[in-house]
Amino acid sequence: MIREAILCKYGEVVLKGTNRGHFESQLLREVRRRVELVGNYGVRNNQSTIYVTPIDSEAVRNLDMMYDQLSKVFGFAGICRAAIAEKNMDEIRKTAREYLPGVMLKYKSFKCEAKRSDKSFPLSSPEISVDIGGEILDAIPRLHVDLNNPDVIVRIEIRDDYAYIHAGQDRGAGGMPTGSAGKGLLLLSGGIDSPVAAYMMMKRGMEVDCVHFDSFPYTSEAARDKVLELARKLCEYSGKIKVHMISLTHIQEEIRDRCEEDYSTLLLRRFMMKLATKVAGEQNCHVLVTGESLGQVASQTLQALCVTDDAAGVPVFRPLIGMDKEEIIRVSRKIDTFDTSILPYDDCCTVFTPRHPKTQPELDKVIAQENILDVEPLIEEAWKTRNTVVINQEV
Repeated sequence: MIREAILCKYGEVVLKGTNRGHFESQLLREVRRRVELVGNYGVRNNQSTIYVTPIDSEAVRNLDMMYDQLSKVFGFAGICRAAIAEKNMDEIRKTAREYLPGVMLKYKSFKCEAKRSDKSFPLSSPEISVDIGGEILDAIPRLHVDLNNPDVIVRIEIRDDYAYIHAGQDRGAGGMPTGSAGKGLLLLSGGIDSPVAAYMMMKRGMEVDCVHFDSFPYTSEAARDKVLELARKLCEYSGKIKVHMISLTHIQEEIRDRCEEDYSTLLLRRFMMKLATKVAGEQNCHVLVTGESLGQVASQTLQALCVTDDAAGVPVFRPLIGMDKEEIIRVSRKIDTFDTSILPYDDCCTVFTPRHPKTQPELDKVIAQENILDVEPLIEEAWKTRNTVVINQEV
């Protein structure tokens, strides 16, 4: 019976010099967490690769599920399923003939490459490639060799313990290991942009908590459920997310009743930043993260963003700032949040929307409007509405 393993190959981690051990330990921890969700697998790392090997028959049956989980682990440049063979040419030939016909059904051409991490192996890399290429042609006569533009590259890797044979390697999730770059707080709306912003920061190793502002009864329970579903989808990449829910209903009513309409969105955003800063301090988050893109809407002009930032007590990261809507949508489809994001439920930003919002606001005039309100009591009142939902990844 052919034994298989999943090979997960490091990306940027290999560049980390004396700090590499820290990043490797974060990567191994995330892999082991996902392994526990799926089944009984051995996990070890060697030569810039993490090997995940099924230990029992159930783990073998769930190998596709395990592969899907590992494809979402940030920090890997490549990932593949490979057959395991003893390190002698007879066993490598035998394994290639048995394993490759079943995994090369959709290909018409191939190229064979070999790599020897174990330099004591008696054949050179070109000799291994020629030998196994001949075995493949004998086993699958319909295939032909194409050295320049093959449908698939078959690789034979002679490593310290075994030889590994695989046909095609998928790109890994890239980025840096989860939890290796500190912690941030995402302002999670129900729209397309903020989940993408979370994904972008997670990809750089940031642990992300979320804060969501609602305006019940102007917004619905369905809108709240939509936000929690977006958080569940983000858990596919992070494992666990806290969502802090805060009501802005009274704040919005006060802004509507006492301030000039044109300033209402800016004033609301400043209250969001003040409250998010409080959550960040309590949860040990070092930055706020938003899904804003420069010039996308009236509250995202350069002047408006500066007015908003003035109310934040910690730095604000905007990973989508230079992206256009089509680029953002493309990522949202990739991470499977788009269809949820477009469900037709209003969020607090669409409540009491001004007819003519300020696009080039002056900070002193915005603060003058803000000073009409009892800012601190309103913040304390909103803070008391906070409740936290903890969402864990499920398979």
